[in-house]
Amino acid sequence: MNISTKMIVSNSDMIKNYKNCREMAEKLGKIFILKNNQPDAVLFSIAEYERVAVFLEYLESIEEKDIIDFAESLPKEGIRKSYSIDQLRHDLK
Repeated sequence: MNISTKMIVSNSDMIKNYKNCREMAEKLGKIFILKNNQPDAVLFSIAEYERVAVFLEYLESIEEKDIIDFAESLPKEGIRKSYSIDQLRHDLK
């Protein structure tokens, strides 16, 4: 995952300027909050949260055995193929 420096704020900035940070999260989808120069939290816009939540709910519905079988079927070396959600759904059926 590539994280733009525009998406990073310090914990103290978050505390002092919550409204600005919330607006930045709305614009960028999410911002990463650092505490003592270490990742501490992520603030999602509601739209980004809803997008991610749908994906997480889908993953929670998949049986662990099916995930393991699918992961084992992926190439271990070389160029790996990217899969869309629709491809994953199809391959796991």
